[in-house]
Amino acid sequence: EGVPESKIQLDPGIGFGKTLEHNLELLARVDELVSLGRPVVIGVSRKSFISRVAQEAGVGGVDVSERLPGTIAANALALERGASVFRVHDVREAAQGLAVAAATLARTRQRA
Repeated sequence: EGVPESKIQLDPGIGFGKTLEHNLELLARVDELVSLGRPVVIGVSRKSFISRVAQEAGVGGVDVSERLPGTIAANALALERGASVFRVHDVREAAQGLAVAAATLARTRQRA
């Protein structure tokens, strides 16, 4: 419809009407979306699936204010799988987590 391909980014829509299993599967398979050649957008910030994972693990995280650690972990995993755009609420904290993950991944790739 006239939108240049260079302007298209892929967003798997994590959290929107999906089950916990759907969301985890999407995160695990981000690399498959990346292989399509467009930037992948990840928007997991404060999503309820994070509290469900935390509850199942017995580590709390039920309240929306307790979901930052899960958000950072999910973003780091998505980065490792090739995601390049992250929608977050807690920008400084998320940026720090992604910076540490990116630096570690760069070292890992240098060694390979």
